[in-house]
Amino acid sequence: MTTRVFAVLSFLSMICTAAAQPNRQIAITVDDLPASSAYAMDATTVTDINSKIVETLRDQKIPAIGFVNEDKLYRTGEVDQRIHSLAIWLDAGLDLGNHTYSHLSLNRGLQPFEEEVVRGETVTRLLLKEHKMSMRFFRHPYLDAGRDLQTRQEAEAFLTARGYRVAPVTVDAWDWMFGTVYEDAKKRGDEKLEQELVRSYLAHTDAVLSWTEQLSRELVGYEIKQILLLHANQMEADHLKDLLDLFRKRGYHFISLEDALADPAYSLPDTYVGNEGTDWLTHWAITRGKPPQGFPEIPAWLNERYNALPRPTNATY
Repeated sequence: MTTRVFAVLSFLSMICTAAAQPNRQIAITVDDLPASSAYAMDATTVTDINSKIVETLRDQKIPAIGFVNEDKLYRTGEVDQRIHSLAIWLDAGLDLGNHTYSHLSLNRGLQPFEEEVVRGETVTRLLLKEHKMSMRFFRHPYLDAGRDLQTRQEAEAFLTARGYRVAPVTVDAWDWMFGTVYEDAKKRGDEKLEQELVRSYLAHTDAVLSWTEQLSRELVGYEIKQILLLHANQMEADHLKDLLDLFRKRGYHFISLEDALADPAYSLPDTYVGNEGTDWLTHWAITRGKPPQGFPEIPAWLNERYNALPRPTNATY
């Protein structure tokens, strides 16, 4: 084979590879700020988690939004430092939203839910105002959108009246479960288990993405602009870069939540209600009377380890 022929074939191969690479887009959202386990952590650890997550996002120029539970800010002698962990996000040009004061599910009742929404925006609104920004997005704790349609509609009308737009989720790989076991392993110095958890989490995320992409094509005929749910935990702080690399290998580009919501798919009919929250692709599928099947299962060994851990009464996962 001549050098010229080889060069031409290589060029054609590059073109084919580029054409085959999907143009996928995803928004990064992080729940439970300042940290999922903030009740059981000191302020230094909480700040470290936020600093690491934000540093990775900032260095890679990736937009993101964190959703705050303000109850986690009020610890004697630590309030200022915990509030600073939120300001780190805004100083880096990222956004913050409301996740209720203490991670209260809408299924606990509409009135207490509304009270939690109002109580949960006090500090965050002030921080946003200092950065010439406004509070725009709300994320339901546990993704619980309401047990019945009337409650859901009344809650959404209340949120709209306060200037919020609900932040849906379409990709949820249950990092809260992996992250809870990871934090226990880290506390005990079990580095082998930490590494095993990260490998398993990335493999599970890869499988969830395949499922999500396929379901998206089945529902709307194309792969929508996805919205990823993460949590502010030590696993994400330590390994967010590994996760972002996985997305890039699958052809994803990172966009803001606002850009993702511009996709017409987020205007699809949605009458999902239930005792358990779920992703919005599942909302749309159930609304059409076709509940999706085959969601990748959590590894049995992880489930066993998670269930064996003591469960704090104020956990937000």
